Amino acid sequence: MILAVASALMIVLFLAGLHVASALGLIGMTVMYLFSDRPLWDMLGQIAWNVNSSSVLVAIPLFVMMGEVLIYSRLSERLYQVLSHWLAPLPGGLLHSNIAFCAVFGAISGSSAACAATVGAVALPAFSARHYNERLVIGSLAAGGTLDILIPPSISMIIYGVLAEESIGRLYLAGFIPGFLLAGIFMFIIAIAAKIWPSVAPREAPPSWRVRFLGLLSLFPVIVLMFIVLGTIYLGIATPTEAAAFGVVASLFLAAVNRQVSGSMLKKVMVTTVQASSMIMLIVTSAFILSFALAILGVPGQLTELISGWQLTPATFVLVLVVFYLILGTFMEALSMMVTTMPILVPVLKSMNVDLVWFGIIMVILLEAALVSPPEGLNLYIIQGIRKSVSEQAGLKVGTMLDLWIGVLPFMVGMAICIALILMFPGIALWLPNTVMGK
Repeated sequence: MILAVASALMIVLFLAGLHVASALGLIGMTVMYLFSDRPLWDMLGQIAWNVNSSSVLVAIPLFVMMGEVLIYSRLSERLYQVLSHWLAPLPGGLLHSNIAFCAVFGAISGSSAACAATVGAVALPAFSARHYNERLVIGSLAAGGTLDILIPPSISMIIYGVLAEESIGRLYLAGFIPGFLLAGIFMFIIAIAAKIWPSVAPREAPPSWRVRFLGLLSLFPVIVLMFIVLGTIYLGIATPTEAAAFGVVASLFLAAVNRQVSGSMLKKVMVTTVQASSMIMLIVTSAFILSFALAILGVPGQLTELISGWQLTPATFVLVLVVFYLILGTFMEALSMMVTTMPILVPVLKSMNVDLVWFGIIMVILLEAALVSPPEGLNLYIIQGIRKSVSEQAGLKVGTMLDLWIGVLPFMVGMAICIALILMFPGIALWLPNTVMGK
């Protein structure tokens, strides 16, 4: 009964266009008012303080800031150019550079929106003068941008780790192999499409070997930054929050070396960081308010008993959740989808002995699918906005969102293949964390 009321309220409030954070908070207070005599509002201040003073969640604004500094330091443009020199001669040409850039950028940033905006701004002008299939181009940009939340460091993994009470380090290690596996699947899809329909991606003339090897020197700062952020975590030198702080300092140093640090640049970085971080933290705070209300009312325990009565195997239950999240992702924002459901599902998953690190990787790939699922996928609107700007500057007609919806379909198939492989072979996600940190 309580869950039904909460679900109905969620549908009504979301359809009414209420902000996600406001909707979650109102639902929590409403169900407490209707089904309990304990005043939830007396606890609101304590819940908000506990969430926003969490040392783990402090990493979120730091990773957002690091990504913004990298964007404004123009390091992303050099990275894309170097990768295109090596990958353009392959079947699919510069389309491979889109995916490879997102995979590498994902290893030094944690925001999918930042990655999609960066690769779109860098790559779309390069394609405007070539005869690539536009739908495949924009589809690869939108889907490639989602790799940022699977390949660590990832903001989504931090939030999942807090909700599921799992080790962020284990989640980061678990994301490496699936992340680069998914990038490989995307590139395989592009290569197959280019082989079957050569007109979708014209052959690119390879640059000289001298240009290629000299370009590799530009990757050195990226490698150093990856070590500073991830290496310090895995070597036990720093926590994820401390590593994020190291990353911010290192990215500012790189920007200073490139002579890109200025008052206006720092102002843009700060404003963007505050806006993005405030939105994320407000949603997370409201999710914890709802989670607290449902826990007080005993909803997770009731749901656990209900599902236990169905006598589902853990694999079958996870498969049902995969279908559920794929449907939910078509009309709900990715982060909201996770924070509204995980507090309820974690006790059920624990009772069924489902490995929460393994499920976390599946969850993040489902979030990726939500980011590019028509009609509400965030990355679709980011790429469409950049596409509109580039087309208007070139005096060209702007295509519709339908092009993006069609363009991402092959890559959504790639995500489904990746999920299927992880379901069949859990070691893809668990081998690395179990090897490095033990079972």
